[in-house]
Amino acid sequence: MNSGLGQIIGGRYKIIRQLGQGGFGTTFVAQDQHLPDDRYCVVKQLKPQASDPFTLQTARRLFETEAKMLHQLGTHEQIPQLFAYFEENQEFYLVQEIIEGDDLSQELIPGKPLSEGQVISLLRDILEILDYVHQHKVIHRDINPRNIIRRKQDSKLVLIDFGAVKQVSTQILPGKHTSFTVAIGTPGYRPSEQANGNPRLSSDIYAVGMVGITALTGLLPQELPTDPDTSEINWQDRAKVSPEFAKMLDKMVRYDFRERYPSADSALQALNDLGKTPNATVPLPPASPPPPPVARSQPTKPILYKVLIAVGGLGLGSAVAVSVVNWINSNNATDLYQRGQTLLELKRYGDALNAYNRAIKIRPEYVEAWQGQADSLLALKRYEDALDAFDKAIQIQPNYRAAWQGRGDALERLGRYEEAINAFDSAIKISADDVEVWESRANVQIKLQRYSAAIASFDKALEIQPDYAPAWYRRGLALHNLRQYDDAIKSYDNALKYKPDSAESWYQRGNALMNLQKYREAVESYDQAVQFQPNFYQAWYSRGSALNNLRQYEEALDSFKEAIKFQPSAAEAWYGSGWALHQLQRYEEAVNAYDKAIKFNPKSDSAWYNRGNVLYNLKRYQEAIASYNQAVANKPDHYQVWYSRGNALFNLKLYAEAIASYEKALRYKPNHEEASSAKQRSQRELDLLNNQQKQVEQQPPQER
Repeated sequence: MNSGLGQIIGGRYKIIRQLGQGGFGTTFVAQDQHLPDDRYCVVKQLKPQASDPFTLQTARRLFETEAKMLHQLGTHEQIPQLFAYFEENQEFYLVQEIIEGDDLSQELIPGKPLSEGQVISLLRDILEILDYVHQHKVIHRDINPRNIIRRKQDSKLVLIDFGAVKQVSTQILPGKHTSFTVAIGTPGYRPSEQANGNPRLSSDIYAVGMVGITALTGLLPQELPTDPDTSEINWQDRAKVSPEFAKMLDKMVRYDFRERYPSADSALQALNDLGKTPNATVPLPPASPPPPPVARSQPTKPILYKVLIAVGGLGLGSAVAVSVVNWINSNNATDLYQRGQTLLELKRYGDALNAYNRAIKIRPEYVEAWQGQADSLLALKRYEDALDAFDKAIQIQPNYRAAWQGRGDALERLGRYEEAINAFDSAIKISADDVEVWESRANVQIKLQRYSAAIASFDKALEIQPDYAPAWYRRGLALHNLRQYDDAIKSYDNALKYKPDSAESWYQRGNALMNLQKYREAVESYDQAVQFQPNFYQAWYSRGSALNNLRQYEEALDSFKEAIKFQPSAAEAWYGSGWALHQLQRYEEAVNAYDKAIKFNPKSDSAWYNRGNVLYNLKRYQEAIASYNQAVANKPDHYQVWYSRGNALFNLKLYAEAIASYEKALRYKPNHEEASSAKQRSQRELDLLNNQQKQVEQQPPQER
C-alpha cells in the first residue's frame, strides 16, 4: 500500500506531505490526530523487498530491534525522539520527532570553504553527539551533511536518519537468507569496509572526517583525488589547514579502518587536544609505566615484595607490613585521582573516568574519587550512572556539598525537577554561600514555571555575588515571564552593566521593550545584540518586527533579509518580509514571501490570511478564497478571515456563499458591524438576483 496525502495510518497519523523517497522507503510529514494540538511528526515507511513469510518474520525482528535502539538513543536531546513504531499491511512505520531547521548541506556550500576554527567547532559538535551513540554500541552508518540538521530553535546540531533501520529493507532479499549486497550509507562518506557490508564504529569516524574535509576544502568527496597506490585521499593542498589538524583528519579517513580512531570518544579527545603543548598542561604519567631495564642474570622481585622483605628484616612484624601495603595503595589511589582531575580539566572525560574508577578500586571509600567519577559521567551525559556515583559519595560523606549539587544537576538533566530542588536545598543547608547552587536551583524553578520563587533564588545568589551577570540575566527572564517588563529591563540592564557584550541580554531587553510598545528603544537594543553577534537571526527578525510597527518598512525588509541570510527556514522572518512588502504595495513580492513563510510553517493562519488579502488586492479572488480556506482550516474561529472570504465571494457574485461566510464571522464575533452590514448587502443582492430569475422564468417562451 502506498501512503498518500490525507491518508491516515496507524489509526492516528494523517499524512500531510512527502519529504523524500528512496530504495529503502518513503518519508512523510504527518499530524498526530490523537493529540489536541495535532502535533507534527515524521513518519518513515519501510518496505521489505519481498512479502514471503520468512522475509517478513526476519524483517519484523530486525525492525523491532532497531526501533528499540532508536527509542533508547532518542533520550539524547540532539537525536530525534521515537514516538511510535508499528506494522501495517506488511509495511513498517517509524514515527519520530520532527526537527525544524536546515541540514548542513546548506552551510557546506561547494566553493566556499570554512575556516579551520569553524571546522573544528563543527566536528566537535558532531562527535559529542556521536560519542553518545557509540557508547550504546550503535553505528550510525549514514553520517553526511544531509543527515545533520541545524535545529532552528537553538542552532544545535541534530543527528538524524540512522542507517541501521534500513536493514529492514535491505538485509533480507528475495530468494536469500541474509545478505549485505545492498550497501548502506552515502557514497563519498561511506568507507570501504562499510560498502562491503562490514561497518564498524570507526566507519562513522571516516564519515565525520569526510564532513570536515568537505568543509575545509569546499569540495565534494567525489571531487577529491585518491592515491592510486594507497587509496588514501589527497586533500591537504586544497585547504588552508594546520599540520596538527591535517594529521588528525588524515587519521580519521584512513582507508584501513584499523588505522583510524576506534570510536567517537578517542576522536573527540584528539580534537580537544589540538593546540595543546606539553608546557600548557600538567604532565601525565603513563597509564602503565614500563619496568626499568635489568640484567638477565639478576631476576627481579616486585617493589612491594622488596619493601616487605626489608620490613621483615627489621623485625617490625606483619602489622607494620600491612600498614606499608595500605600506604602504597593510598599513594597509588591519590595519583590516579590527581590524574583524573587533570584529564577532567582537559575534557578527556572517558580517560578521566577510567582513572577515577581505578582509584576507587584501590580505595572504595575515596569520596573525592566518587565525586570525580560522577562529574565525568555527567559530562558524558550518562545521567543515571552519574546519579548513582553522586549518591555513593553522599553515602560515604553525607555533608559533601559538591555531591549534593552534582546530584541536583543530574536530576535536572533527567527531568526530575522536584528531586533536583531537594538536592540543591541539601547543598544550601551545608553551605548557603555558593552562588552556583542558588543559580542552579533558580534555573530548575524556571523550568517548573515558578518564576517568583526563581527570582527569590536569584536574589540570594546576587546577595553573595552582586556582579554575577548570568544571574541578573536569568532573573530578567523570570520577570519577563511574569510580564513584569519594566523590572525585567532593569535586571537586563544590571546584566549588561557587568557584561556589556552579552548579545542575549541586549536581545531579551529589546523583547521586553517590544512588549511595552517602545519600538524605537527596542530597535536600539537589537542593534546592540547584532553588533556583538552578527549572525543572531532572532535579533535581526525582532528588529524587523519593531521597524514594521514603526512603519519603516524598507528598513524592516533589510533586517528580515539579514535574518533569512543566517536562517533561511525562519518562517517568521519570511512572514515579516511579506507584511512589509504588503504595506509597500509590492504585492507579487509579498505573495512570494508569504509562500516561503507557509512552506516552513504550514500551520500559520496569519500567513495564509495575509496571503489571501494580497491576492484580494490583486483581484485574484478565487486564489484569495483558497488561501482563506487554508487559514480557517488552521484556525476555525478566525473571524477576520471569514469576513474577508465573504468579501471575495461577494466580488465573484456568489452571494449565498458570501452570506454563509459572513455568518461564520458573526458567529465568532457577534458585534462585527462590517460583517453584519456586508451580510445584509449580500442578502439584498441575492434577493434581487432571485427576483430577476423568477421574472425570466415567468415570461412566455416566445418573449424570452
